[in-house]
Amino acid sequence: MERMLTVIFNDESKAYEGARALNQLDAEGSITIHAESVIGKNADGTVAIKQSNDEFPVRTVGGTAIGSMIGLLGGPAGLALGVTAGALAGSFADLNAAAVDAEYIDDVSATLTPGKCAVIADVSEEWVTPVDTTMEALGGAVIRSARISVEEDQRAREVAELRAEIDQLKAEHDQARADRKAKIEARIDELNAKLQAKLDSAKQRSAQIRGETDAKVQALRKKAEHAKGDAKATIEARIKRIREDYEQSEAKLKQLAAGRLMAAAAKLDRG
Repeated sequence: MERMLTVIFNDESKAYEGARALNQLDAEGSITIHAESVIGKNADGTVAIKQSNDEFPVRTVGGTAIGSMIGLLGGPAGLALGVTAGALAGSFADLNAAAVDAEYIDDVSATLTPGKCAVIADVSEEWVTPVDTTMEALGGAVIRSARISVEEDQRAREVAELRAEIDQLKAEHDQARADRKAKIEARIDELNAKLQAKLDSAKQRSAQIRGETDAKVQALRKKAEHAKGDAKATIEARIKRIREDYEQSEAKLKQLAAGRLMAAAAKLDRG
């Protein structure tokens, strides 16, 4: 199962020890680490990256799941306290990219108090016992979340709402007085621009996910070449799961794009 893993320690040296222990579990095949970073919580509530490990297939910062996690943990404090609309939208985007829910972020934030450090890892694991027993022995508090994929469904709802509003305005335009038609047309153009922006964003995100998926699969295939028996079967199952998750995401994007093409064709037919 794909999971986001956060292990919180009382000090930096223990966090590094925890990172090394996780790497050992990866080497043994108990888990697969796709990306990992050590962070610390400052006195002012911001988060500092202590160590970013680029040996794993997915780089830890810059739009990846872990980069988004770090942004959420060190970003605007308290969404309920009246942050700007832009910051709020950015937080939702980070939640989507991290593929976790707000409750998980709340749990981590509550435990990662100033002065403490944490190891954040994007992992595949079938059993929680190897990580839990190893981290507990080092004094680490383990918080994990299954990676959830709500991004495509949310985008599909937003696109559907925009299309419905455009269709309603077009129907209203046909019945409107001459002095109202120009305003309605301007609003339709504005919504069409928003719709296209969302579709363009979906394509960019899909390309990013495809790159991360390919990196994960390639790294796992290299491990499988040297594995045998149950270890090899476990790795192959992880590859299959990662591929299936990506294919589901890509299928939803294609549905959005197909809807846009159908709308364009209908517009040409009417013209």
